[in-house]
Amino acid sequence: MKSLYTANATSSGAGRDGHVATDDGLIELDLAIQKELGGPGGKSNPEQLFAAGYAACFHSALQLVARMSKVDLGDSTVTAAVGIGKEGEGFGLAATLEVSTPGTDRAVAEGLVAKAHQVCPYSNATRGNIDVEIELVKAADD
Repeated sequence: MKSLYTANATSSGAGRDGHVATDDGLIELDLAIQKELGGPGGKSNPEQLFAAGYAACFHSALQLVARMSKVDLGDSTVTAAVGIGKEGEGFGLAATLEVSTPGTDRAVAEGLVAKAHQVCPYSNATRGNIDVEIELVKAADD
């Protein structure tokens, strides 16, 4: 693959309890281990960053395939939930994407969601590596 764009971010300090920043200065965040994992919480964490990226990327892919199919999604949204938990000796991730397409009938929306899952770089990166569930939570005919 020839990269069209490369994002660069650096982690410093104590990893999950440290700091992350992008080379262009647009992201500059202190991180904290979440309470559920034994930390103090109250700051961002890697799972939130992954969820935000996956939601935005999948939504963009969904809008692309809808445009190509000349379908109006209405005020569509994608919400990503990314969980972390023990997996064998280490930790693993799981993701759920909740898709809302209030401008599109369910049958059409389901087809577009399936196509978006094939187009989205995050979906392609996670396929076969983590469990990803996609739920169409709202369509025009619901």
